[in-house]
Amino acid sequence: MAQAETNLPEQLDNEEVREILKTTTDLRQYSRQIEKEFKEVENKSIEDYIKESQNIASLHNQIGECDEVLERMENMLMSFQNVLSNISTEITHLQKKSVSMSVQLTNRQSVKAQLSQFIEDMAVSEEMITIVMDTPVTEKDFCTQLNVLNHKLSLVKELSFKESKSTADVEDVLCKLRLKAMAKIRSYLLEQIYKFRKPMTNYQIPQNAMLKHKFFFEFILSNERQVAQEICNEYIDTMSKIYYSYFKSYSSRLSSLKFEESCTKDDLMGIEDNVSKGLFAKTTSLKHKSTIFTIGKRGEILNQQLEAPIIVPHAQLKNRYTFEALFRSEQYALVDNACREYLFVTEFFMVRSGQAQDLFNQIMGKTLTLIIKTVETSIQDCFDTIAMFLCIQLIFRYQLMCHKRCVPALDKYWDSLQSVFWPRFEHVFRLNIQSIRDCDPTKFSKEMGPHYITRRYAEFSAAIVGISEHFPNELVSRLLLELQNEVECFILRMAAIFPTRKEQLIYLINNYDLVLGILMEHTRDNSKEAEAFREQLTARSTEYVEEILAPHFGGIIQFIKECEPYLETEQLDELRKQERRSLALVANFSANWKKSLEELNREVLLSFPSLVTSSRLLQLALASLVQYYQRFHKLLTPNAKAQLTNIHVVMVEMKKYKSSY
Repeated sequence: MAQAETNLPEQLDNEEVREILKTTTDLRQYSRQIEKEFKEVENKSIEDYIKESQNIASLHNQIGECDEVLERMENMLMSFQNVLSNISTEITHLQKKSVSMSVQLTNRQSVKAQLSQFIEDMAVSEEMITIVMDTPVTEKDFCTQLNVLNHKLSLVKELSFKESKSTADVEDVLCKLRLKAMAKIRSYLLEQIYKFRKPMTNYQIPQNAMLKHKFFFEFILSNERQVAQEICNEYIDTMSKIYYSYFKSYSSRLSSLKFEESCTKDDLMGIEDNVSKGLFAKTTSLKHKSTIFTIGKRGEILNQQLEAPIIVPHAQLKNRYTFEALFRSEQYALVDNACREYLFVTEFFMVRSGQAQDLFNQIMGKTLTLIIKTVETSIQDCFDTIAMFLCIQLIFRYQLMCHKRCVPALDKYWDSLQSVFWPRFEHVFRLNIQSIRDCDPTKFSKEMGPHYITRRYAEFSAAIVGISEHFPNELVSRLLLELQNEVECFILRMAAIFPTRKEQLIYLINNYDLVLGILMEHTRDNSKEAEAFREQLTARSTEYVEEILAPHFGGIIQFIKECEPYLETEQLDELRKQERRSLALVANFSANWKKSLEELNREVLLSFPSLVTSSRLLQLALASLVQYYQRFHKLLTPNAKAQLTNIHVVMVEMKKYKSSY
């Protein structure tokens, strides 16, 4: 009804006001009418309220009852909330109490474990006493109880510094057990060391037995250093004598297996093959002498034979070996023994770095000095440069092998060996250079083939370069360069004894070609030595081609050199003036070119022992002739060109001389 009353004026505004304004009714009259209608509506509304008065009263009572019910529920919920709050407080209290009890339990368990462990560590069982006193040291039970005893001794020692009274109960028993265990261990270790002294003993067996029980020495070292030092000294004294005796005997027996005919100062590179050595002197065979400068299969000692089994002298009495083979065998035996010894002392005696090096030197020092002196004596009269260089390379490789085995103890020894070899190697190398410098070319026969000194140089240089590829050295490079320069000078001096330039060129080409061929066979194609001789060979080959073409085609070549400037400067009149001369040259060429090719082929084949070289030079000459022919053709007048033999005919003929080499 309130909503109806509220909307009534709006309806009046929207409808009736418009109607009033249209009909122009008096507003006062209309106002009274409206007021009357309001009264009627109000009276009707009152009547409606009176009719519904009972229901309204009943609704009021119901609302009151609901308020009472809600109040009781509120009180009940507030009571529950208070109870829950009390329960939460109690739970928090119980939780704190539980945490506290858990911490107490953990602490008690920790204390219990520590006390139990302490009691167990301090207590000395009857089983341990029996085993330590009566069981052999090699038994597993003894080793187990020895570890336990060592732990108890360490604990008692630590507690004694803290003045713990509990140590007094077990200290006496543990001390007696320690003395008994040390006595048994000392006796066992000395017994193993004394086994080394028996003849023909494989000392790896007692060493392995000692390593198996290496804790024994650790136990003695931690409890009685004097006894540990006694054992160490006994081992050093025993092993140093064994190694010294073995390598002294082995070096002596190896020396009996070397070749009876050794290189001497008469076996230098520049010494003539037919040099006189005295009436009663042994003559070195040419076959043996050639091996001084040739590597052959000797280089395998750095690869396949590097770790080959050592030479057993009594089983090889009928065989003879080169110096480097005997050296390899001795050094490889040393590497094996020294590496094993170094690894043993570091593991058994528990030493590292400087201490390990000192202990190793005490054991192997005398032996290493002996070997160095033996090598010094052996190379005093050695003139085999390749053998010494192979030994130097063996030293590099064995030093690297020791480093791979984590054994740096031999580094000073390798340096000492290098200082023995390098001066002698350089001295003999320079003697070879000097021997070539002192050669008198007039003493040799006038043969245009490769000289034997050139062959020696080529083989020797290829050997040194090939050996030093993995470990290059500045001194070696410098010596090789000096030797190369000296050989080049010697070849030029030898070439000068020939009267004609063509003979000189043949000699030079034969020698350069030999050197280059050997170098390329044994070394890299781009080595400095090969490149130098390749340049010389190319230059001399070009010059030789000009020399052999000149007798047959010299007129044409001279014509080209004189008339090409006219063509280049476009002086065509001058070229036409040369027509008569060119016609004569054309006629001569057409009549003789086939014969000239045959003579060229025969001359080249006879001049060079190598078919490959002669074929290469012939093809080079023919290629040069074709170039001259084409240049000559450009200079001719049309009349002369018509009379000149066709180039294709010439090329077909040249193919007959193409070799398969």
